[in-house]
Amino acid sequence: MMKMSLMSRPHHMQLPREVVVGSGVLKLIGEMCLGLGLAGSALIVAGSKTFKVAGGEAADSLRASGLSVDSIIVNNSTMESVRLVEDKIRDAKPSIVLGVGGGKDIDVAKLASANRKTQFMSVPTAASHDGIASPYTSIKGFDRPYSMKAQAPIAIVADVDVIARSPSRLFASGCGDIVSKYTAVRDWKLAHRRVGEYYGSYAANLALMSARLVMKDAGSIGVRAREGIHTVVEALISCGVSMSIAGSTRPCSGAEHLFSHAVDLLAPNSALHGEQCGVGAVMCAYMHGANWKIVRDVLKAVGAPTKAKQLGLSRDQVVEALLMAGSIRPERYTILSEMKLTDVKARRVARVTGVVD
Repeated sequence: MMKMSLMSRPHHMQLPREVVVGSGVLKLIGEMCLGLGLAGSALIVAGSKTFKVAGGEAADSLRASGLSVDSIIVNNSTMESVRLVEDKIRDAKPSIVLGVGGGKDIDVAKLASANRKTQFMSVPTAASHDGIASPYTSIKGFDRPYSMKAQAPIAIVADVDVIARSPSRLFASGCGDIVSKYTAVRDWKLAHRRVGEYYGSYAANLALMSARLVMKDAGSIGVRAREGIHTVVEALISCGVSMSIAGSTRPCSGAEHLFSHAVDLLAPNSALHGEQCGVGAVMCAYMHGANWKIVRDVLKAVGAPTKAKQLGLSRDQVVEALLMAGSIRPERYTILSEMKLTDVKARRVARVTGVVD
């Protein structure tokens, strides 16, 4: 029997049915749930701060549409938090779970709802990373950082008024995560050429388009003009959709993300995910022979870090993270697989790109 090729295998895509981005759109949540056939009850998963920022208004909208509402506050993105939310879903039996907040709240709600086979809505309060639309989660507490498959949101409600009031650092982190697709897609193409890994042009180009839009609009994004906020939110959603189409994190996660994961192991909580990915992308672009200076300049323009000290890292920690990154996911072929970095090479990469002085 002939072996089925990668291109002919069934490819299951989960995509959001409703996406609303705009001013004051939290009030539409209840109406959207009814339009999606999700009546009865809803469970809001949020942090203590994000519930005050947006969870209360979301609950009011749900109740105004006739749904009963329960809520649970989560403090971290660990499996313990996921299990607590799963227990709440089992007891409350909601028609839909809403993740209201940043990456932590959305990731926990996403995985818990997937495990309990309940629909999930993403309601971001900050544009800090592409998890607001992807089917993948980053849950802490395992031996090494990695993404877990959960489910894509059935709907996304992104209120730009709420996001505009979020800390500037979170917004800049989201930009760093988007710009890092500039190198992630190059790694995916490289893996296709070198080891025959499946490569999806549509998903790749969708992710790359998001990076290019942020690069093009870096000026308005840097001053947080309304159109710049729209660009970043829509780019993050597009990145999430590209992963759903690809069936993996490949279009959005390459060596720069492996560098970020290594930093998480070496210096936990020293910086935000998107900040680390952005700095990683500067060095990975250099290793690819791509225009690393434009990556650096865009990050500067949007207020994101470009140097190790801005991440709270020493020169030696950056070098160690680069050397460790390739072993985080050895099955994932990236530019690090090609370079076979030594201590001397890693120091040169960090120094030439200005990541370390």
